[in-house]
Amino acid sequence: MYDPTQLRTFLAVAQTLSFTQAARRLGLRQSTVSQHVRRLEEAAGRQLFARDTHSVELTGDGEAMLGFARRLLEVQEQAAAYFSGTRVRGRLRFGASEDFVLTRLPEILEGFRYDHPEVDLELTVELSGTLHERLAEGKLDLVLAKRRPEDPRGRLVWRDDLVWIGAERLRLDPDRPVPLIVYPPPGVTRARALEALEAAGRPWRIVCTSGSLNGLVAAARAGLGVMAHSRRLIPPGLVRVPDRAGLPDLGRIDFALTHARSRGATQDAADALAAAILAGGERLRRQSG
Repeated sequence: MYDPTQLRTFLAVAQTLSFTQAARRLGLRQSTVSQHVRRLEEAAGRQLFARDTHSVELTGDGEAMLGFARRLLEVQEQAAAYFSGTRVRGRLRFGASEDFVLTRLPEILEGFRYDHPEVDLELTVELSGTLHERLAEGKLDLVLAKRRPEDPRGRLVWRDDLVWIGAERLRLDPDRPVPLIVYPPPGVTRARALEALEAAGRPWRIVCTSGSLNGLVAAARAGLGVMAHSRRLIPPGLVRVPDRAGLPDLGRIDFALTHARSRGATQDAADALAAAILAGGERLRRQSG
């Protein structure tokens, strides 16, 4: 009933919330992306996106289609792999930032292990900056991590707003330095937070540094200060700091897949895991539990 090509285009738009970014990811013209989405909406008999000249958002029916599209494409890929007689194998060193490990990435990895039992998967969880460094040093084969929007490396999974978050009861004194909860260098969100405050001429002081997202979240829940975080991945117990607090805008942040220059079995395994992550990208945005 549903064309796989149209479903893949739909997933790309849903993950990036941008017809332009989806077209770049898929190597298509933007008009072709719009045509695929329109035909899928006609086949479903429902509007999947609410869009205007400034934004693209999923409708309720679009949210429902996400799950169906992902499962349909997964089944198709499993059938193709089974009947093609090819088996992906080899050792794959995969790095992911903690943001993803605390969402639905384990489900995607479990499905990958089921579909590709002959791949020896090694998972490294680290800061995004550290993961990119290890990838450049040849210590990792594939990385799923944050990057700046101007960074050309990797393949965009989705783009999100970076916002200030903290405990709901937290009140910031405009006459005192902003209390910051940050990752250690080379954290991407740390650098963005400090740059934004410096540019705005807003004094700041670091009240907590931790290489663990759980440590940062604990400090924020205790009301020690504020931290920069993806809007779609705000942890339970924390809220977005209201605009009246006067904190500077943090812009947007990219979540991308970046490959090392691998060959043979390792490249095949990396391609297979990248495809699984891109197909399940919407699940990564949703908090577990």
